[in-house]
Amino acid sequence: MSKPAALITGASRGLGAELAQILSQTHHIIAVSRTIGSLEALDDRIKKCGGSSTLAPIDLTDENAIAKLCRSIFDRWRKVSLWVHTAIHAAPLGPVITIDNRDWEKSIQNNVTALAKLIPMVSPLLEEDSKAVFFEDTTITKKFSSIYGATKAAQIHIVKTWEEECKSSGPQIYILRPNPMPTAVRARFYPGENRKHLQSVDIEAKRLVSLLDL
Repeated sequence: MSKPAALITGASRGLGAELAQILSQTHHIIAVSRTIGSLEALDDRIKKCGGSSTLAPIDLTDENAIAKLCRSIFDRWRKVSLWVHTAIHAAPLGPVITIDNRDWEKSIQNNVTALAKLIPMVSPLLEEDSKAVFFEDTTITKKFSSIYGATKAAQIHIVKTWEEECKSSGPQIYILRPNPMPTAVRARFYPGENRKHLQSVDIEAKRLVSLLDL
């Protein structure tokens, strides 16, 4: 029997890439990201572990591209048993009084609008026992992160609303809370931090996968 399909949006680096590699042992990975080079590197890692992947180098803010992707997934696999969304845009840090309109618009588009369009397109591919996984950031700094914090909060509110609406019909919605990891996003928020005390991304990814009861 062929492996079930897992859609990973934001799969090219960091937590998304680690989760994709781990999940490739049990799923065929559909890896989505803007950067083809990083996706190809991920594909190499997955193949070395005996897994398989389909690469989708598209921009999640491109509604037409997402629609075509979902149609292609339906035509080939009919459904996905797992959707993991790790894609996030982290705007530069700065005081509220210096909020840049371009940073604000880009964050809204990537962190909020993209998800609001993704859910209606991906949900027809999810069955009652399928799982959709999202990540809450509990390490957001209190100062200088107004754009990221606001758009991340909006993203999670959308997910929690969807979770309530799916309780009787599925899919199963997970909102996981990763421990601090030495990712590129965290480095932007905590420059100069001693990263030795942070949990490695691969170990944290394994812990998070263990919470999914796959």
